[in-house]
Amino acid sequence: MSETEGVSGLAGNKAPFPYELGSLWSHRCTWRDLLVPVPLDAGRDALDLSDGWANRWTATWRYAGNEVTGLVRHLGQVPVAGRGPMRGFTWRRDQRHRPGLGPLLATGRLHAFESLEEDQLLVAMDFAGDLVEVLSQPLCIRFRTAEKWRKHTPDFFAVTKTGTWLIDVRPRPLIKPEDLQSFAAAKEVAVACGWHYTVVSEWRPQVRSTIGAMYGRRRPTRDMLGVQAGLLAHAAEGVTFGELAAAQAYWPVARAHLLHLLWHRRLGIDLSHPLTDRSRVVLAGGAS
Repeated sequence: MSETEGVSGLAGNKAPFPYELGSLWSHRCTWRDLLVPVPLDAGRDALDLSDGWANRWTATWRYAGNEVTGLVRHLGQVPVAGRGPMRGFTWRRDQRHRPGLGPLLATGRLHAFESLEEDQLLVAMDFAGDLVEVLSQPLCIRFRTAEKWRKHTPDFFAVTKTGTWLIDVRPRPLIKPEDLQSFAAAKEVAVACGWHYTVVSEWRPQVRSTIGAMYGRRRPTRDMLGVQAGLLAHAAEGVTFGELAAAQAYWPVARAHLLHLLWHRRLGIDLSHPLTDRSRVVLAGGAS
């Protein structure tokens, strides 16, 4: 559906609701759409990418508990199954970052993150709906700049229904010139393997707060009072979040189910605006 196509009203009693240009509809966005891009040209200029670089650069990964090192040009042929993280993590009282384990509905398992920023990425990827597998600290790249050899361990390796991703996470204010070199090197490795690459440094406005509101209602929910059918029926009229909830007999329960349906993309809202009672809700279809 294009940005100018509308949502038809019930029984023809309402004009179609137009999708606004520049909107970010939750039911059809990808997790990559939620990010502000990071340019890597400055980092790439410092790399030694002369002929045959993929035969000189190496990658190390853990397979069946052992470390294996190979040339970058062979990395894309390494199977994902059986691979483990390059390092674990521990907690201590004075550390400045917050590691942990986050549950993902897409995989049905807990996944490690080393900071709240990494945790936010896992939540966004789970929300996007096409995640198949994800591995933290998947490999260590040994690459060459114009001056010396360096090493870099990307934060995540993710397999989605639309492609494979190598991902780094670093808040924009903390990115240094040497980080740009590491990120650019990781991108070159990803491209050589037929993967995608991105740096998660900044989210588009309103995204974190809105997805956070839905996150608490993401788990399977029993519709004991049968409110979801009414919500889906009224959503076709292009009403607001508040109007949709108020139209139900059990409106406090309806608000919780609205968030559940939004997370599972049966309904959609514009993520470029804050989630309020005035947020327009559209019918997306699909299964929860």
